[in-house]
Amino acid sequence: MATITITQDNFKSEVMESKVPVLIDFWASWCGPCKMMGPVVEEIANERTDIKVGKVNVDDEPELAEQFGIMSIPAFFLFKDGKPAAQTVGGQPKQGLLQALGL
Repeated sequence: MATITITQDNFKSEVMESKVPVLIDFWASWCGPCKMMGPVVEEIANERTDIKVGKVNVDDEPELAEQFGIMSIPAFFLFKDGKPAAQTVGGQPKQGLLQALGL
């Protein structure tokens, strides 16, 4: 499944009310490490049917970035039952990212 663009408008329905865990990538188009992680996040989205994968562009959605205290990007959050369950920051190999988030 492809990644979902998460916005302030769909955050509640896509993340808070999701029946499955949601991995969110907080990123920006000007961020080099974010660009490097893009294909990794897409790969996870295509391989994992047990989770939903979304992306939040921090430039387009500053309220969401502020709400979750995003100070550095890329930042990755795993939401379970509508609440942040794990987080990690920075570029890393796919296995490292999955391990850091408990996936």
